[in-house]
Amino acid sequence: MGICSWLILGGIAGWLASIIKGTNARMGLFANIATGIVGSMLGGFIFNLMGGSGVTGFNLWSLLVATVGSVILISIVQAIRK
Repeated sequence: MGICSWLILGGIAGWLASIIKGTNARMGLFANIATGIVGSMLGGFIFNLMGGSGVTGFNLWSLLVATVGSVILISIVQAIRK
């Protein structure tokens, strides 16, 4: 995957995760992209531990993995802030 694919997938995954967690109003474009990229790494690590595959390219499976990882990342950040 190229850098443009990472940015697009990360942006979509971060945006979906912020909608799921209710933080969409506080997050901008760059926060969504950063959350999605870091979340995809976290999600890929977790899915690999469970025996699945992580981010495999620009497809729906990778979007699911990145979104799950982003939701976990946002949950961790919210828990630390409280």
